[in-house]
Order: sequence, then C-alpha cells, then structure tokens
Amino acid sequence: MDLQPTVGVPPPLRSEAAWEAVEHSRDFTELVRAKARFVVPATAFFLVYYFALPVLVGYAPALMERKVIGNINLAYIFALSQFAMTWIVMALYVRSARRFDAQSATVLATLAREDRA
Repeated sequence: MDLQPTVGVPPPLRSEAAWEAVEHSRDFTELVRAKARFVVPATAFFLVYYFALPVLVGYAPALMERKVIGNINLAYIFALSQFAMTWIVMALYVRSARRFDAQSATVLATLAREDRA
C-alpha cells in the first residue's frame, strides 16, 4: 500500500522546454487571463476604496463630518465599512479561486499526460 503523501509534494523536475510548452498552452493562457480579469479590477477597486477615506477627509471635511447616527459621522462609517469591504473582496476571491483551481488542475493533467507520452 502506497502511503506517500501527494499534497504538497513538488512535481518532478522538468526541462525548460516542457515549462515553455505549458506557458504557451491554451489552458495555461486562459488561466492567467482569468486570474488577471479578477485580480486587476479587484485590486484597483480596493485601492480606490481604501484611499478614498483619507482623500475625502482631506478635501471634503464638511461631508465627512456629517453626523449619521448620534455622534457617529460619515468618516467613521466609511472607515468601518473598509473592514466589511476587505471581507467581501476576500470572499469573492475565494469563490473565483475555486475556478482557478479547476483550471490549474486541467493544466497539470495536460502536463502529466505529456510526461507519460
């Protein structure tokens, strides 16, 4: 019985030509594009959202000082919303990562088939 762990075991050494073939394969290219379609806009959105607070506090203090609930002003609400936004972006990434994992498995299966050939 084979009790060797398979998770976290590095793949066998492959030639540079094999890795270049993977890099130029349609499945790998689609994987990289899919990840970029999520990561780039998500990062841009988060950075804009994150830096909006100090920018608004600096350039629109009257707006950010507006009381919303009791003594809690819009700046506090916005600052606290950044915690929620972090979790939302993380959850969206985790959901997308499941698809990336499936695409990665396809790339690895293709590579394994080529190794056997």
